[in-house]
Amino acid sequence: MINYQIKTIFWDFDGVIFDSIPIRDFGFVKIFEEFDKELVDKLLEYHTLNGGLSRYVKIRYFYNILLKKDVSDEKVQELADKFSIIMKTELTNKKYLIKETVDFIEKNYQNYNFHIVSGSDGKELNYLCKELDLTKYFKTIEGSPTPKNDLVKNILQKYSYNPKECILIGDSINDFDAANINGMKFYGYNNKLLKDKDAYIENFNNFKLELANGL
Repeated sequence: MINYQIKTIFWDFDGVIFDSIPIRDFGFVKIFEEFDKELVDKLLEYHTLNGGLSRYVKIRYFYNILLKKDVSDEKVQELADKFSIIMKTELTNKKYLIKETVDFIEKNYQNYNFHIVSGSDGKELNYLCKELDLTKYFKTIEGSPTPKNDLVKNILQKYSYNPKECILIGDSINDFDAANINGMKFYGYNNKLLKDKDAYIENFNNFKLELANGL
């Protein structure tokens, strides 16, 4: 049995570093305000259960599954842009930062390679991190429309990381899947439904990384 020292941490953003879920709920309600409230509520349920998926996927879900209608790429982009404007207005307030996570990042960013891989729009995410004074802590900050699985895979290849020396911290099953597909350990956070996965972080104030085991 070989013990691998963790050198790299992939971070989800929403729900792990930043408590943006209520604001993003508001964003979806706003862009679909002309539609039936029950359908929008079903979208919000899907959004909550699939936090790691991009808004592009969720907009298509609303049309294709809930409305049972086709939707053009142009319409999806139009709604995604509208959503982004709402987010840029609401999300730059530092009060939504999750303090215990940010404290851990500030104390440890020089000890590990930190990367953000998010279902949020990549351009918007970089803008938010700059406004929130987070950019300096991360080697890369990447988001949708590239799927999270591919974001992780691309970073592994670009930096020649050993997946056994990496972990992914997230708050959704999509984050677990991205870690699992790419051969790294997953740490759940801020979602009790993830307690049965690889590992779970109850509180970053007491969190210390253990050695990862491998063959």
